[in-house]
Amino acid sequence: MPDNRKSQVVTQGVQRAPNRAMLRAVGFQDDDFQKPIVGLANGYSTITPCNMGINTLAVRGEAALREAGAMPAMFGTITISDGISMGTEGMKYSLVSRDVIADSIETACTGQSMDGVLAMGGCDKNMPGAIIAIARMNIPAIFVYGGTIKPGHLDGEDLTVVSAFEAVGQYSAGKISKERLDAVERHACPGAGSCGGMFTANTMSSAIEAMGLSLPGSSTMAAEDEEKAISAEKSAFTLVEAIRQQILPKDILTRKAFENAMSVIMAVGGSTNSVLHLLAIAHTIGVDLSIDDFETIRQKVPVFCDLKPSGRYVATDLHKVGGIPQVMKMLLNEGLLHGDALTVSGKTIAETLADIPDQPAADQDVIRPFNNPMYKQGHLGILKGNLAPEGSVSKLTGIKNRSITGPARVFESEEDCLDAILANKIKAGDVIVVRYEGPKGGPGMREMLAPTSAIIGAGLGDSVGLITDGRFSGGTYGMVVGHVAPEAAVGGTIGLVKEGDSITIDADKLLLQVNVSDEELAQRKTQWSAPEPRYKRGVLAKYATLVSSSSKGAVTDRDLF
Repeated sequence: MPDNRKSQVVTQGVQRAPNRAMLRAVGFQDDDFQKPIVGLANGYSTITPCNMGINTLAVRGEAALREAGAMPAMFGTITISDGISMGTEGMKYSLVSRDVIADSIETACTGQSMDGVLAMGGCDKNMPGAIIAIARMNIPAIFVYGGTIKPGHLDGEDLTVVSAFEAVGQYSAGKISKERLDAVERHACPGAGSCGGMFTANTMSSAIEAMGLSLPGSSTMAAEDEEKAISAEKSAFTLVEAIRQQILPKDILTRKAFENAMSVIMAVGGSTNSVLHLLAIAHTIGVDLSIDDFETIRQKVPVFCDLKPSGRYVATDLHKVGGIPQVMKMLLNEGLLHGDALTVSGKTIAETLADIPDQPAADQDVIRPFNNPMYKQGHLGILKGNLAPEGSVSKLTGIKNRSITGPARVFESEEDCLDAILANKIKAGDVIVVRYEGPKGGPGMREMLAPTSAIIGAGLGDSVGLITDGRFSGGTYGMVVGHVAPEAAVGGTIGLVKEGDSITIDADKLLLQVNVSDEELAQRKTQWSAPEPRYKRGVLAKYATLVSSSSKGAVTDRDLF
């Protein structure tokens, strides 16, 4: 073991006897004080199906750490289920939980002078939260994804949790019966695992694999399959070797790693939330990454995986035909991946992919040929204009009409917007504006899955636009634009829009603008004042005080002093 912090805490001098006494109480024997102590950040909970299978993986990982010659120290961390809190006040805590998770892992590992960390998580914010902590601490680390859920089934159709949200809109529009709505709800989520499409959880697990901080193939495994538990064990052995070799996150999370992650996200049609999370991780590790870098990658990388929400298949289908390693090998062959980037195993990306076929099997259509993609360019567009001078994020796939100009329908909260949609008060051609839902204004930047799913369910997905300074679920698709920055709460233009103003969303021109003169906007700005904070105590108040713009990743540890 290297001469690091642990040797100072438990092995040097008689003054360390009290430290050793405490550790003996949790199972240390004499020889164990010479071993690396490895934190096992266990995201297990029964709050959500995403995390309910993780303790089984943690126990397997703990045993493997011991077998590999380390001393595991397991501790818990939290989760918030986006799917359960969606559309409620509780959703304001979702993005906040990313930082709580990061803070808790950093606090436990650094406070107890651990030599490495094996982090396990399932729901959306577990993954970026863990990686932010790993980046802060810069101790050897590996991430183990809890795994994806298997699809639900109803009348020959694969279902995901988004199917239930869309069914609400279909029912409200009179397109399905109450019996059908109930049947979809009962069958959508059949067991353990994170939401099954290429939504935020599977997007971030794929990105972490692409960056080299998890094992090849692990990001699309089903939570309930034995191979997921075996992967947890292998991850433990890989981590202990990384501790011996002192392979550190700063060696792995380089600019090349982030570009690899962005390329994979574009290829699989991943979540808009990945923009927010990669910016935050890059900020923490000290890599110069901007929102405009996503646009650079988008123009080079096509979407060649046919995955939900805008495609047909789920993550387990992708796994069966080669998973993320197959996607990465195709990108590598096209010069769109940095093969010399390092992974936690000590191998480069190119070495890791050496035995992966150049092309997937011909008898499948989940992964399409590179020269016959779903879309010739990536899907995550960075739109700018007078409504979003710092930028905004839109998923440009799965839409028929790539531009819309229409009257603004302005709502000061998600709830008011959803009520209007369900009451059939939104018409074709409208552009919905949901504001004061940003990082500071919400606070917490809620996801708008309920309104967007209701729009899709009502059959308005191709004729109604929606813009917000909040976020969207990875399950969202349609003519929607989120992360509008600056947000309304800090005086951004979105806060100056009036009911009926003409707004243009143009996916081809990457334009988001309100068709009002600069002089008129300037006049409105003189009449605008910041609203009273919605929370003056507790975690949401602290978050609103600290959080940065979404265009910077909505981080809370920006240069505070």
